[in-house]
Amino acid sequence: MNLRRLHYFVKIVDVGSLTQAADILHVAQPALSQQLATLEGEVRQQLLLRTKRGVTPTQAGEVLYRHAQVILRQCQQAMTEMRAAGRELSGSVSVGLAPGTAAAGLAVPLLRTVRARHPGILLYLNETYGTTLSELVMNGRMDMAVLYGGRVAVHGLAFRPLLSERLFLVGHGDMPPPPAAQVPLGDIAGRELYLPRPYNVVRKMVDDACAGIGIVPRVVAEIESDGTLTAVMAEGLGATILPESMARQVVASCDAWLCRIVEPSIEAPLALCESDHLPLSEPAQAVKDILLELAAELPGFAASPETGAPAT
Repeated sequence: MNLRRLHYFVKIVDVGSLTQAADILHVAQPALSQQLATLEGEVRQQLLLRTKRGVTPTQAGEVLYRHAQVILRQCQQAMTEMRAAGRELSGSVSVGLAPGTAAAGLAVPLLRTVRARHPGILLYLNETYGTTLSELVMNGRMDMAVLYGGRVAVHGLAFRPLLSERLFLVGHGDMPPPPAAQVPLGDIAGRELYLPRPYNVVRKMVDDACAGIGIVPRVVAEIESDGTLTAVMAEGLGATILPESMARQVVASCDAWLCRIVEPSIEAPLALCESDHLPLSEPAQAVKDILLELAAELPGFAASPETGAPAT
């Protein structure tokens, strides 16, 4: 296949419009349509469906789209590494850091260390929630991510366990705190809680632990924004359950208290996630080494080998 045609095809799918793709690619629309027709002739499959709203990939088109992303990314890595041969490392490296986790504390040290050791590397940091980050890594659009998870095997991904964070109940200072520094999980049943959506790893762990002792958490609102959740705690609207790193940030920013959850204790595993089949570029490998070096300085670091199986 012609790499240029693959590039054109990916761009068309990304924007969902031949006209917009032609403008972005600086190619006349008739010429772009001809390139697409040639590609469909080569693979002997219809790749796109044309609708009033634009174009969408067929089932065959979705398959080619996934593979084309990988092919183009590998070609770009090859060109970057060939140009960098014999010179200092250079190129773009993307790293995801799940917000509200100990990973967020790695951002500034990572930027500082990469800048000092490899000034030619352009580092892109993305702080969003774990599900999105893992999908970006799986699709080859992000090199690696530090996120909660790794105990359940995911096809296409490999996890390196880093550490586990204990979960804490957090409430405003005006709310009556538990009588001790630890609170049994069963005691939260009557509290109004603000938690993430059910697909969130931490929320899943809370729901599973509650189900295990026969209670249902009283969730009054679902919030994914760390800033909004902190504001809710500052206003004393209710309580929440957070990993230790985020819990301590909230307590430091407003009049709030925290108590470790016990009976049972809940721990969220933090792991380095990367593709199990796409090799890292040389710059990405260098950034990964620095990331692991910095993670080793975090409390509770687990020097565990990389695995595609469930992390323990």
